[in-house]
This record gives sequence, structure tokens and C-alpha cells, in this order.
Amino acid sequence: MSTCRATTKWPLSGLSHARYLHQAPAARFRLCSSVRSAAVRRQEKDALAILQFLQRRQQSSSTGKNASEQQPPMPPSKLILRALRQGLSFRPLFSAFRGQNLRNLFRQSPEELVIAIILLCGCAAVSVYVVYAYFNYFQSKQFTRFPPEIAKSLRRALYYTNYSPDPKLALKYYKLALEQCKAAGIDPFSDEVIGVRVQLAAWLEGIGKFENSIEVLEALLQDCKKWVELMEKSVQDGLIDKSGILKGAPTIQQNTPKDGDESTVEEVEPENLWAKRTRVLGKSVGISVKIGELYADEHVLQGDAAGEHLVWAVETVLKELQRRQVEGVKEGEGDWMSPEQIGGALEALGNHYESKSQHYLAAPLYLQAVTLSPPNSCHTAVLMNNLAISLAQQPVYSPLETPSAPETEKRSQQAGQAPTRAMLLASARSWASQALATAQKVTGEGRTEECDEACAVAMCNLGDIASMAGDLEEAKRRFNESLDLSRKLAFEPGIAQAQDGLKRVSATQPSKD
Repeated sequence: MSTCRATTKWPLSGLSHARYLHQAPAARFRLCSSVRSAAVRRQEKDALAILQFLQRRQQSSSTGKNASEQQPPMPPSKLILRALRQGLSFRPLFSAFRGQNLRNLFRQSPEELVIAIILLCGCAAVSVYVVYAYFNYFQSKQFTRFPPEIAKSLRRALYYTNYSPDPKLALKYYKLALEQCKAAGIDPFSDEVIGVRVQLAAWLEGIGKFENSIEVLEALLQDCKKWVELMEKSVQDGLIDKSGILKGAPTIQQNTPKDGDESTVEEVEPENLWAKRTRVLGKSVGISVKIGELYADEHVLQGDAAGEHLVWAVETVLKELQRRQVEGVKEGEGDWMSPEQIGGALEALGNHYESKSQHYLAAPLYLQAVTLSPPNSCHTAVLMNNLAISLAQQPVYSPLETPSAPETEKRSQQAGQAPTRAMLLASARSWASQALATAQKVTGEGRTEECDEACAVAMCNLGDIASMAGDLEEAKRRFNESLDLSRKLAFEPGIAQAQDGLKRVSATQPSKD
């Protein structure tokens, strides 16, 4: 019985155990199926949301069109440009400086706002100045009257001359510009080509190449002289008519574009050769004066060559004035040099004679220059000072003469009275006083540093003249006035001259026991 119970209990326990085993998988299956169904529902919901989002995006991008008609995406370059435009937009900046925003910014950080406004104004001013300088200089007539290629070479030459100095590149582009002018058939005696050659010489002088500068100007002067001689010979041979046109010279045909592609041929008369002669001869005088000054420079010191060029310039000026008075002004010839230009040539030769202590030759030139200079001008005061000192240092007789008693009596009988030392000093004092008065009365825009320096020099000259006349007290007073004014002006030559004059006066005055 016990065995049967045991046997019968075992299957029951086994059945119960088996039932437990069969019931567990069924419950787990139902749980997994419920979880899987929830995940599927979640995926379906997500898929539906994605489809709805894509549908809305397609509708907004296609604007009601089909997907095949949708526009292609914007290329990266346009996207970059759009980003740059948005980044460089001043709209946020302007909005920040509007009424309420500006007040809020000022309340929050007043110092930073003021600094920002100052910086913005400074940047705007610099930008405006750069644009103005570009169009005022590089687009000025000195470039635009040349063909584009020549103007480009000149811009580069001036850039390497003034802005980024490079002698090799500057010389290269100056030469290139001249070669291009020659290849383009531009008149070598036009103002444009002559101006380029003069600019080249000025640049060489500026970098200390005085001899090279002289060579450039000498070559230019010789070319101008040859052209003037050829023109005058053509006049003598009857090849130039009264109107200044070369006989048989063809008219120049120039195409003038009109509306559209059509163009008309316009006949241009040749340049009046008399007017061209006046222009070239006047430039020759100025070039010769400049060469004389370069020869007289302390870096060259060729006084004889300087005198030759200065004498030629003055003689040419006077000969041309005389020719016009005798023959009259030719048709289309135009005016000769201005009085200031003529006075400049006379002054340059006077300075040359003054440097060689030939005061008897310098004084007449200074006198003529004073008469040609404007009455109320600082430079007129300078010329008066030069004339005063020349008269004060001028000998009673010319060094070329050997005065003797019979000649003195004969001269006094013919001229009435020969100039004496007292007369020369009185004349010198008068011109120095006029120089001081002229320099003091110049006002307005015409007054420059030259006027103030002329005042100091005139006072010093009056001191020298008084010392020569024996009036030591007057000389001392004038030297002190000149010294005080020169110190105020920081005029070193005036200070040195006044101090030297005071030393001479102190050495001449007798000591008081």
C-alpha cells in the first residue's frame, strides 16, 4: 500500500510539476506578445510622424507642385555669398543705434558706447579719405590724359617713388612709361612727355643721384634747344606760314564715335608752331635754371657750369622779350613767361653771383627781380634783403676797373657824382627797412614762414649795415631784436647770424674803464 501510494503520488507530483512547466511558457508568451505589440505600435506611430513631417516639408518646398518639379538645392557658393551678406549687414548695427536701444546702451555702458562711436566715426573718415585720395590722385588728369597702359606704368612708378620706395622698380617703370610714349607716337615735346622726364629727374635728385638728375635734364634741354632751332630755321626758309602751320602739313583725321557703332571723321588742325615754340622755349628756360641750381649744389659744386646755364636762361628771357617788342607777337604765339617766372630766373643768376662775391653783378639782377615780384609778397621781402646786402657789400668801383684820379674826376663830371660808401650803405639800409616793413604787413593766406624769417633776416641786415656805418649801439639793438625773433621761430640760421653779429660788435666796442 505504501508502495502504491508512493507510485501514485509520484505521477501526481510529476503531473503537477509538469503542469507548472507547461503553464509558465504560456504566460511568458502572452507577456512577450504584449510587449512586441507595444513596440510595433510605437514604431508605426514614429513612422507615421516621419511621413507627416516629410509630407509637410515637401508641400512647403514644392509650393503645391509635384516632387519631380521641386527646385534643386542652392549651390555652396551661393550659400557662402548669402552668409557673407548676412554677416556684413549693417542692419543690426543701425537697429542698435535707434532711439530706445541707444538710450539703453548708454545707460548700461556709457564709456564703451562713446568709444565705439568714436571708432566708427574714425573708420568712416579713413574710408572716405582713402576713396577721395584714390580718385583725386590716381584718377587725376595727370594719369587720365595718358593711354591706359602708360598711365598704369606711371602709377606704378609713383607708387615705388612715394609710397613704397624701391629705386630699381621706380626707375624701371619710368623708363617703361617713356618707351611706351615713344611707341604710342606721343609728341616728345608735349607737356605730358616733358613732365615725365622732369619727374624722373626730380626723383633722382630726391634719392641723392644729383649727377644722374643733371644728365636727364641736360638731355631734355638739348632736345628742346634743337627743336627750337629747327623751327626757327624753318621760319627763315619760308616753310611755316603766318598762322604758324607747316606748309603742306596734312590735317589729322580723328574718329569721333557717335550713337551706336557709327563714327564720324573729324579733321584736326596741326598745332600752332608759334605757340609750341613759346611753350618749349619757356620750359627750356626753367630747365636751364634748375640745372644751374643743381650744378651749384654743395654735392656737385661746379660753379662754372652753373653760371653758364643761368646766364643762358636770363639771356634767352631778355632776347625773347626784345624780339616780341621789335617783331610783335605772332598769330597764336601766346604770352611769354609770367613776371614771377622771369624774376625767378634773374634771382637764380643773382644768387650765383652773390655766392661768388660778385655783388656788383648781383645787385642789378635783384633789383629787376624786385620790380617783377608782387608788392605784397613774402618772397618780395626776401629779394629786398638780398638787394640790401648786395649794396652794402658792393665796392665803390667795379673790380674790373682800376680807379685813378683822372678817371674819378671824369666819372664825377659825367655822372654828376660817383657812389660813395655812405651812399651805398644808406641805400642798403633803405632796402632792408623796406624788406622788414613788407614782411610785417603781409597778412592772411599770403603770409607764410618766409615772412617771419624775412623779418629776422632784415633785422640782422640792419645790424650789419649799422655796424659798417659805425653805429654800434644801433647794430647791437638790431642784433638783439633779430636774436629774440629767431629764437621764437626756432630759426637756426638767424640765431647763428645774430649771435655772430653781437660778438663782432662786442669786440669792436671800446672797453669802459
